[in-house]
Amino acid sequence: MDYAQAQTVFLTPPAIERPAPRVPDTPGRKLRDAAEPIATIYIWGRPVNERLAALGLNFLTGYVWTRTAPMGEPSAPVVAAAFAVFEPGLVAGLYEEARRTAARDAVLAAREEGAVASLRELLPDADVGEAVRLLRRATDVAATDVAGRPLFAGLVSLPWPADPLGRLWHATNLLREYRGDVHVAANVAAGLTGLEMNLMTEYWIGWEPTAYAGSRGWAPELMAAADAALAERGLVADGALTPDGQRLRDLIEEQTESAMAPLLDAIGPGLQQLTGQLDQWSSLIVAGGAAPPDVYKRVSG
Repeated sequence: MDYAQAQTVFLTPPAIERPAPRVPDTPGRKLRDAAEPIATIYIWGRPVNERLAALGLNFLTGYVWTRTAPMGEPSAPVVAAAFAVFEPGLVAGLYEEARRTAARDAVLAAREEGAVASLRELLPDADVGEAVRLLRRATDVAATDVAGRPLFAGLVSLPWPADPLGRLWHATNLLREYRGDVHVAANVAAGLTGLEMNLMTEYWIGWEPTAYAGSRGWAPELMAAADAALAERGLVADGALTPDGQRLRDLIEEQTESAMAPLLDAIGPGLQQLTGQLDQWSSLIVAGGAAPPDVYKRVSG
């Protein structure tokens, strides 16, 4: 998949109108969703993808390698484990191909330079100093204990960018991967497989069946088997979460939010203003075509 194809698949508005996603209105969730387009600019931005294409990477190999590279050069099964919700064979194959194609140092440089260039195009007048200061207070607290948080730990190992927009991007990316790592841990503790995590999130948010899981490389027969396993556990029935399924998925979200509480406390009374500012910047990024406009995709984490 090249960048033009990715734009068609992911960066165009959904073909159908959906009701608002069913996600809780909590401070941690609102901060996460407000920061998402900024954090993922290294995935969706044109300047990043142009730099990756110059290294011989397409959209998918570029995504896997740029997200993995902060962790070093782990083996393919370790990458698949860290990514969690993607089909492991897909991730492993993309990673091995990407690592044969482009050197880690070049990929790290491309992701940072491209992220900064993307943000400079879309947020040319943004004064990000205060936002970075507050976000860094949170991520510094998180960095005191990286146990069980591989993607976050990889980012912690990198130096902070010199460019202010680069620091904004790095801070939101740290926040995103920290939350993602603890969210995966909560799902694993609930006894869910990577595929089942996807399906439970689909039901919880309100996706069309398998629309989210299918985009992560899972075959239809595997999704059907996982759905049957959830039904056997009493978590799903008649195309929806059962009361037990709803309670379990709500608990996973609550545990994720609980892990975020020390970070929110570190931000302090500026949290609401910070969230509003990040949301304004993210709206500009979405309008500029550098983040998915589908709100369901934005909140599926």
